[in-house]
Amino acid sequence: MAIRSAEEYIDFFINLNMGENVPLLSFVNNERMVLKQKIEYKNLEKEPINKGIAILEELVKEINEMGQKAVIEKYQK
Repeated sequence: MAIRSAEEYIDFFINLNMGENVPLLSFVNNERMVLKQKIEYKNLEKEPINKGIAILEELVKEINEMGQKAVIEKYQK
């Protein structure tokens, strides 16, 4: 897994340049679903996937509490 922090997920989301079409919460939930599917594969290292899931779950919590705009501002470099 290449993404190791919330900042990297936010940067990735912004660089996808999806504009207003895809909210951050939808993106985060989709990424989390993909990682949960990957964890079922036997040949993949589980620790980085679990870390990614934990980061995404924290982002979901922050988005629900603070809103998308505040979360993006928090993690933008």
